[in-house]
Amino acid sequence: MKNKKYIVMGFVSVVAVMSLAFSTTLLAKSEVTPEEAQASRLEALAKFTKVLSIVERYNVDNLTIEELMEKSLQGLMSNLDAHSTYLNKKHYENLKVQTNGEFGGLGITVGMKDGALTVIAPLEDTPADRAGLKAGDIILKINDDSTLNMTIDEAVSIMRGEVGTPIDITIVRKDEPKPLEVHIVRDVIKIQSVYSKQIFDNILYLRVTSFDKKVVGDVKKEIKKHMDRDKGIILDLRNNPGGLLDQAVGLVDLFVDTGEIVSQKGRDAAEERSYEAKASATVTHAPLVVLVNGGSASASEIVSGALQDLKRAVIIGEKTFGKGSVQVILPINDDEAVKLTVARYYLPSGRTIQAVGITPDIEVLPGEVTTRENKYALKEADLKKHLESELKKTNETNTSDTSLQDAFEESKKKIITPEMLTKDIQLKEAVDIIKALIIMKGK
Repeated sequence: MKNKKYIVMGFVSVVAVMSLAFSTTLLAKSEVTPEEAQASRLEALAKFTKVLSIVERYNVDNLTIEELMEKSLQGLMSNLDAHSTYLNKKHYENLKVQTNGEFGGLGITVGMKDGALTVIAPLEDTPADRAGLKAGDIILKINDDSTLNMTIDEAVSIMRGEVGTPIDITIVRKDEPKPLEVHIVRDVIKIQSVYSKQIFDNILYLRVTSFDKKVVGDVKKEIKKHMDRDKGIILDLRNNPGGLLDQAVGLVDLFVDTGEIVSQKGRDAAEERSYEAKASATVTHAPLVVLVNGGSASASEIVSGALQDLKRAVIIGEKTFGKGSVQVILPINDDEAVKLTVARYYLPSGRTIQAVGITPDIEVLPGEVTTRENKYALKEADLKKHLESELKKTNETNTSDTSLQDAFEESKKKIITPEMLTKDIQLKEAVDIIKALIIMKGK
């Protein structure tokens, strides 16, 4: 016990020394004298040490001082905000693996919303996406573990695992009468962050699934490839959970010449920055529509909000998630770190994203386009002598020429057909708006 007390006092001494380094900053924000500030710090640290000693001595479980300190740090960080956390050796290693861009997992981004572990967005073509998880699903249990009081990092650590291993997620979904259990098999998560398709002859559809380090370059390449033909662009950021800030800024800069894109403000003046558009980075002035939903978060909200404030795009869809804070990873040593919220994002108009989100210019709920078929309308096939032989010949050609059929199927991957639009009413609305914008620009 004596050795353990020395460890505690050693910790207090280190913290006391560290506190002196910050005294100047704190004094600038208050009217207390240096002596009063130092006395207040030592009093608070003495209280912490006393509580730690009481728990160590009387707690029913015989916990080591290291275990108590880890629990103390976890409690401290988790009580700051929903995104700050203490990363022990295991969690820090998991974070490094995730940063490398390939890992075994489910393919969902989660966050805390109203105190509940919530799916921000399933990443496209991942196990979670294929299993049917949706943005807004509240996760009640992971296997048999309740998510009550579980941190985001603890949840991610459980969900990530060896490729090919199964996991059961119990969720609550809006408009569903009872919880749903979703069975998922973990897989290697590799994300294609940008891809494009053609809509009709003059609209470029760009889908950005997350903001990794290649987004700006890939989007720029796609725009330049189609620039001669396309007169309008639809940028789809639905279910995009965010990513790198510089990529969000760079993406906006491809569409605007001047103006502030985003700023961040924190307690420390060193964290206050403003990001401005540069005319040299702009690649197109084509009419632009952006699609968002409740799964669009962080960097996606910066892009859609900045384009909305700068009057550069029409935003369509549903209200976004509302994550407008900046987190940094600050290492404690080689094995441990803290993830700390240091600033908030502000859009060009000065409004914040945090807990508010982006409200679209045109709100459209997801679903299919419903049409009422006129069963009395005559079609060519209803007429006598409607060239049946020609139709038969065409069918024979389609079934016999497999190479032609394969080419047709391949082309479908690069084209959004009118039939596909009927399955996605938000995208259909975006197409209608971009057509109108193209006509107005032509006039």
